[in-house]
Amino acid sequence: MAHQSISPRPVFLSRLRVACAALLLGATVAFTASGCVAVAAAGAAGAGVAWIRGALEVNLDDNLDDVYRATQKAIRGLEFAIIDERKSGVDATVVARTALDKRVEVILKRVGDKTTRVSIRVDVFGDEALSHTILERIKSRL
Repeated sequence: MAHQSISPRPVFLSRLRVACAALLLGATVAFTASGCVAVAAAGAAGAGVAWIRGALEVNLDDNLDDVYRATQKAIRGLEFAIIDERKSGVDATVVARTALDKRVEVILKRVGDKTTRVSIRVDVFGDEALSHTILERIKSRL
């Protein structure tokens, strides 16, 4: 009777699939949890600045109208081309382009009579340094 050997290949492929699935799950959990941690840290810090999934977010102790005007002045002061700007009684948005054609979007939301939530995103994945520069320019005009 001939001896048949069992190939270790099916076992190897099975272990490889399990390892890949575990790696993917771990990466997903780490990516989504990092945003939650940043949100929790920002909430605990009060008026702290948070970098959340490519956007800089902060609450400013100024009303929506004042923050909107300061945003317009800051964007113009940086010599960005404003391509869209809209405002209502509860929110506002200013969309601009830099000389290198980076899209800059500033979203404002009224949180209270004297509090406005500011969200700044540069391009798709964000540019933290430029976002901080824009925020500082907005704050200097309040």
